[in-house]
Amino acid sequence: MSLIFFPPPLQQINSEITRDAGVNLYVLRLDLMHPWVNGNKWFKLKYNLLEAEEKNFTTLLTFGGAYSNHIYATAAAGNLFGFRTIGVIRGEQRLPLNPTLSFAVQQGMQLVYLNRETYRQRNTPALQEYLQQRFGEVFIIPEGGSNLNGVRGCTEIVGDAMPFDRLRVRPTTGYAYAFDHICVACGTATTLAGIALSLDHKQRAIAFPVLKNGAFLAQEIESLLTNYLASGLPSPYTSAADWELVCDYHFGGYAKVNDELLQFSQQFREEHNVPLDYVYTAKMFYGVMDLLKQGFFCKGDSLLLVHTGGLQGNVGMEQRLQKFTKI
Repeated sequence: MSLIFFPPPLQQINSEITRDAGVNLYVLRLDLMHPWVNGNKWFKLKYNLLEAEEKNFTTLLTFGGAYSNHIYATAAAGNLFGFRTIGVIRGEQRLPLNPTLSFAVQQGMQLVYLNRETYRQRNTPALQEYLQQRFGEVFIIPEGGSNLNGVRGCTEIVGDAMPFDRLRVRPTTGYAYAFDHICVACGTATTLAGIALSLDHKQRAIAFPVLKNGAFLAQEIESLLTNYLASGLPSPYTSAADWELVCDYHFGGYAKVNDELLQFSQQFREEHNVPLDYVYTAKMFYGVMDLLKQGFFCKGDSLLLVHTGGLQGNVGMEQRLQKFTKI
């Protein structure tokens, strides 16, 4: 596959909050890698696409909601790399199509709708066999790219953010490092698992679930890490670095927002020229800034916030929110 992506830039955030906390704060701008296939979506798709290509599949089939970043990115990636794509969408068809699904269709994706009860069975052999019978030989990518191929891709996210000239050496240990903490929003936990596998054990990954009661993701993370390490797939280390879930910044649950989060997103963009998506990165960035105010991190720490893209979803979200509030 040809390399058509820009290296993600690092952007330092200087603010009164970071100065008071005494930390160095950087953002890894995965949102700037490509106009359509960006953020962690590319990393979760990369090895799925390579496997499909190696096995001579011509059609990709995947799953997602009506505003799914994964559906959006898979449609675009399929078009870029010459795959036919089928998107299995949760819920009933609603016309006119929202911006996410309109884009997917423009990229050549065929949309198929399943009621919510049937959609819950998307990972079962019975439903996947039915889909294979209906559409023929298709390469199935799970919702969100959440499989071992997805984890493998995510092990590569942080490595590009640690060029040699940015490494520092702790005087007490001689250990070379770039960041003490790597922070990321968390939905399926695939990205967190890949990042944890890619870190030196003196570093720590911190995930901010965007789901209500997100502590259940700890079990998902452990399962992904165990299965990946047992799979024989490449891993920078033989075990994962320490990781932590911070579950207090979901703002009511998946795709839930309020005025405080909207105002924070707008202010952050105005001050630092970093747009945030409301579903994922805005919640993580808000959480990090709030923890800095609380003294959660030590003075002198260096933090990397992974911007996982997803900005396309803001258009649909803003259309829905306009009925209730001003953006």
